[in-house]
Amino acid sequence: MLIQYLFYIPVLIILVGITLFLFSRNIRSSINLTFGLFTLSTTLWLFCLFQADTTTSANTALVWTRLAVFFTCFIPLCFLAFVKVFPEDHRLRLKPLLIYIFVTVILAAFSFSDYMVSEVEIAEYTSAPTTVGPAYTAFFVYLAIYFLIAFILLIKKLNRVTSTQRNQIRLVLFGTATGVFTNVLFNVFFVIVGISGIGLLFGGPSVLLFTILVVYAIVRHRLFDIRLIVTRTIAYLFALFGLITIYGAFVWISSRTVFVGEQLSSSRQIFYVSMSVFAGLIAVPLKKYFDKVTNKLFYRDAYDAQAFLDELNKELVSNIDLESLLKKCSEIIASNLKPEYCAFGLKETAYSPQRVIGDTSKDFRQEDIELVRSNTPLTKQTVLLSDELDDESELKSRLRKYDIAILSRLATDLDLEIEGLGYLIMGQKKSGNPYNKQDLRIIEIITNELVIAIQNALRFEEIEKFNVTLQEKVDNATAELKRTNDRLKELDETKDEFISMASHQLRTPLTSVKGYLSMVLEGDVGDVPDQQRRMLDQAYVSSQRMVYLIADLLNVSRLKTGKFIIDTKPTNLAEVVEGEVSQLIDTAKSRKLELHYDKPDDFPVVMLDETKIRQVIMNFIDNAIYYTPAGGRIDVSVAETDKTIEYRVKDNGIGVPKSERHHLFNKFYRAGNARKARPDGTGLGLFMAKKVIVAQAGAVIFETEEGKGSTFGFIFDKQKILPSNADNKPSEEKPQPQES
Repeated sequence: MLIQYLFYIPVLIILVGITLFLFSRNIRSSINLTFGLFTLSTTLWLFCLFQADTTTSANTALVWTRLAVFFTCFIPLCFLAFVKVFPEDHRLRLKPLLIYIFVTVILAAFSFSDYMVSEVEIAEYTSAPTTVGPAYTAFFVYLAIYFLIAFILLIKKLNRVTSTQRNQIRLVLFGTATGVFTNVLFNVFFVIVGISGIGLLFGGPSVLLFTILVVYAIVRHRLFDIRLIVTRTIAYLFALFGLITIYGAFVWISSRTVFVGEQLSSSRQIFYVSMSVFAGLIAVPLKKYFDKVTNKLFYRDAYDAQAFLDELNKELVSNIDLESLLKKCSEIIASNLKPEYCAFGLKETAYSPQRVIGDTSKDFRQEDIELVRSNTPLTKQTVLLSDELDDESELKSRLRKYDIAILSRLATDLDLEIEGLGYLIMGQKKSGNPYNKQDLRIIEIITNELVIAIQNALRFEEIEKFNVTLQEKVDNATAELKRTNDRLKELDETKDEFISMASHQLRTPLTSVKGYLSMVLEGDVGDVPDQQRRMLDQAYVSSQRMVYLIADLLNVSRLKTGKFIIDTKPTNLAEVVEGEVSQLIDTAKSRKLELHYDKPDDFPVVMLDETKIRQVIMNFIDNAIYYTPAGGRIDVSVAETDKTIEYRVKDNGIGVPKSERHHLFNKFYRAGNARKARPDGTGLGLFMAKKVIVAQAGAVIFETEEGKGSTFGFIFDKQKILPSNADNKPSEEKPQPQES
């Protein structure tokens, strides 16, 4: 009986502990879930074997044996599911496992029938099936195939993972293969061929070996990230065992020496109670002692993360000198994480070369530095663990060359595609332990904080160095700016001279062309056929538009030279509008537009620059024609109110986008949809229209909605443009444009 307890009890305790830890730690992790189900199935199988081996009844042993077979059916299924997601922790998908689940359920259904096990023999150390059915052979084939598939998948993953994950796979593979092969061979295959009863001699130790290897993988190679919990549990078990041993020994010795020959008297009861109180008082110090012992054994590089961050933050906010700051930070990091060395590598700036600051005697070669700098942005990771890089990568070989275990890029999470400010470099831990996930999280946190502090220190350093040459840079920049400005002035003057000259040179031949076209259209050289008249009308309108364009260019030039003059005279605005509408009516019809104008019967004569205001009137109508799709309508109107004279051109055309309205009256600016509708525009029409209107104490009317149309026009204070006020000076205060 003792041999069963020696083999089963420790293994069961550890397996139950691992299962509970995995389920309580992070049940959403596919790795934790699947391996937890695997250890749970193994625990239940081992517990049933323990019950079968420790009972003296053949019938009871048969029930427990069948239960053991039942739970065994789920062990390979859970292990196969674990292999599917290990070690990258992929999301578990049940669809590829449906056929495996179906076979498992069918086989498990036969576990409680004579087709599987019909008789069990009770031996001295164990119970074993002696009579098995055909389902037991299928059970053996099922186990062999499932585990073989799982082992093949694990072996294939060895070349596609990091070195740490490779060590995890090897330990799990070796431990599982040993336990599976031994138990399937002795507890299943030998039973089929007629040899039974020796499973305990080999099966128990193999499961114990598997358990030890899993625990080692957890502690040494960060399997499941529950290393801290496992080490603490071991500490508590040691403390509990020590407490029980001390208390039991003390009570036994005391009862033998002090209360010899006495029954359980009241004084003895008081003594036992006192010993219980004493045991409770020494429990906490004993626990602390074993915490300290296990820290030295398993967690020699433990540290207080919050105290570490507080100490580092205190230095980051109190020091602005870059060299001093990084030296102190490297000391703080080294004292907590305990690497063999810690240093900062900063790339070159405009004021300083690349440099290494911190506690290291490594002589980094420039070619190695360049390779690391060119490769790290490709990883798109903040913290690089050299053990987890591909063995064949050039980056890993260079890091190993200088014993670099951690390379943390001084870049924020949003800038992972760029190199960053530099690197935090750390060697292996002095304890020989690997960096765990808590270490990596802490390094990510301090890296983000260091980036901000280093940026501030670099700016301060740049300011200090820049002040030395600031005046020289300012003088050079000022001189260069002055030369550039003089050159721009020369170019601007040359441009204005060219525009003025070209406009004057173009005006004369255009006047001749326009005059001769007018004579032909009026019949001075004979009758003109209708088809030719339509063509000549278009030529006349185009020449008139060219005359207006030249006038715009000349006016722009005059604005620059201060020669832009408003020559007011009595003007019948209603007739001017009528004349411009009549010239553009054919153009509107050719574009299938309806151009409508109701001339007022009685309209006052006003004092305006007729030539320039005529150009404005034509420009607004012309724009409406070109920016209104076929089938649209354009309404032109002039109106007199008690206080104002107004002119409006309303269309249902393309309108002006809201984001571009505030630019519309700038020189050479055209809205995006306008450029598409009329690529040959100049952007001078509205600019000059506003200048002409404002120069005569008026205001622009501008209302628009994209896709629904626009209204352009002008409004004048009637008292300022009536003939009776013609000799008065214009008011200093001008009406503001009306926009919506």
